[in-house]
Amino acid sequence: MPSVAIVTDSSSSLAVADAEREQIRVVPLKVVLGADTYDEGSPHVTADMIAEALATFVPVSTSRPTPDDFLSVYEELAAGGADAIVSVHLSAKMSGTCDSARLAADRSPIPVFVVDSRQVGLGVGFAAGRAAAARDAGGDVDDVVAAAERAGESTTVLLYVDTLEYLRRGGRVGSAAALIGSALAVKPILTLADGKVAPLERVRTTARALGRLEALAVAAVEACEDGYDVGVQHLANRAVAEQVAGHLAEQLGRDSVPVDEVGAAIGAHVGPGMVSVTVTPR
Repeated sequence: MPSVAIVTDSSSSLAVADAEREQIRVVPLKVVLGADTYDEGSPHVTADMIAEALATFVPVSTSRPTPDDFLSVYEELAAGGADAIVSVHLSAKMSGTCDSARLAADRSPIPVFVVDSRQVGLGVGFAAGRAAAARDAGGDVDDVVAAAERAGESTTVLLYVDTLEYLRRGGRVGSAAALIGSALAVKPILTLADGKVAPLERVRTTARALGRLEALAVAAVEACEDGYDVGVQHLANRAVAEQVAGHLAEQLGRDSVPVDEVGAAIGAHVGPGMVSVTVTPR
């Protein structure tokens, strides 16, 4: 067990194999589908189920892990030999997950440093990965915290959504913006600004919106001076996501750009058809 343990939440989209390799513990968010509550990542609730539920107006919501959920992980890591924990989570302006982690930190047997990544999805995962890399390079807890914070601050997230309706349902955008977008048949490109979903551009057609998504992603990569991590995510839109990833790989001179489906907790808010690109400088 490393002396500094890394914890994140399931919104980070970390694959099980990647989390195990980098020795990062993942605490699941809760997904409420109709009358049933599941841990994100459970085989009993998938992104496809979320997409179908949203399309058929089955109530879908999410909730943070409880402080006790975090505390049990912190206690287990302490018992395993960790001297300190860096806990990296999705934006506090979009979830109470950081609050739960901080409440658990107050009861933890070892110091816990909670980092608000101000990101969602792969942006959280890349920040946790940077924390693990700093630890593995011999950094102390301050170095690990700083690495996670820098990653979160420098990450660019670009999202294409078919409609703003699902973000409106979850309270992530206002009703007026969602209605105007629908009336004008606008295909919005969104980003994260100050830890919240914010409009970036409005494009009239899906093809143009995806083209702008790719161009903006390439521009974000070109601004990275010392390398970068990039990934494409989607909800019930793999063919388009793979097309975007293929175009990006060609333009960036890479063999490939990884593509994966977002977890249920994020999918519940963005809705079917979403495609996103995340770029984090190294």
